[in-house]
Amino acid sequence: MGNGTATADLDVALEKHRTELTGYCYRMLGSSFEAEDAVQDTLVRAWRSYGTFEGRSSLRSWLYRIATNVCLDMLTAGNKRARPMDLTESTPLAQAALAPRPDNTWLEPVPDARVLPTVDDPAEAAVAKESIRLAFMAALQQLPPKQRAVLILREVLAWKASEVAELLGTSVASVNSALQRARATLAERDPGPQGAVSDPLDEEQQKLLERYVQAFEGYDMTALTALLHEDAVMTMPPFDLWLRGPADITGFMTTLGASCAGSRLLAVQVNGLPGFAHYKPDPEQGGFSPWAVQVLELSDGRITGFHCFLDTKRWFPLFELPLHLEAESDEVEKGR
Repeated sequence: MGNGTATADLDVALEKHRTELTGYCYRMLGSSFEAEDAVQDTLVRAWRSYGTFEGRSSLRSWLYRIATNVCLDMLTAGNKRARPMDLTESTPLAQAALAPRPDNTWLEPVPDARVLPTVDDPAEAAVAKESIRLAFMAALQQLPPKQRAVLILREVLAWKASEVAELLGTSVASVNSALQRARATLAERDPGPQGAVSDPLDEEQQKLLERYVQAFEGYDMTALTALLHEDAVMTMPPFDLWLRGPADITGFMTTLGASCAGSRLLAVQVNGLPGFAHYKPDPEQGGFSPWAVQVLELSDGRITGFHCFLDTKRWFPLFELPLHLEAESDEVEKGR
């Protein structure tokens, strides 16, 4: 009977680390689904080999060691996830064509709640949030896997160089040199205007989002143009097309994207940034069907990035979002 209790205790002890491990694996792999698989694999391996865990390190460092090995194994295939602008030049609207690429090409969005554990220190919470933003995630994906692990452990999770060296079975000197190379690579990449998204959003950012919802749901291109930065970028994975500048973005929305007129937006917390679940009118069933998870990047009172992840069969369940919205008039009828 004591054994059953010990097993239950171990389950609880391991489960406590799930969210932070998912955050770590997500930063390593760039995929929310692969991160969940990696954590599951980590916890199963930990469970099976717990008898050999000698307690020389903490349970948490031991789990990170297993998770790092799982991620490094998964990354030997050499796949680097990316955003559309990491792969091609922007397309002028006149040549816009929707060509999808396989799922494993793309950096994936993730719900904040799955990867950001609750912490008391606001500075620590801010670093964690910044480190899952799309631009930082895309930069991380450019690093070789070992450098990626070193940078995340040292800069995001604030591990000591000696702890990282022990985890990776290497020397402090080689950890320091990997960190230096990783920082140099990140410094070379100019992510463009990222801005600082306050946490929580400041009043100006809240107002910007309210105006955005109004402009988008009303499909008012003049209002939307006023909110977009002159270098704003729009992406739509799994398509590799991406557009730059308000004229091309609004031009796309009124031509290839015209069926999104009359849409509804529900706020979501995604990649440490403001986002929305985008439902568009469903002419067959009535009401609204899922169309995209939108992630917005803001800077200086403007929207700089407008990223639409279109694979709703995968994203909406991950964000625990409904797969259909009733039209408001139907709800009023039902409520009578």
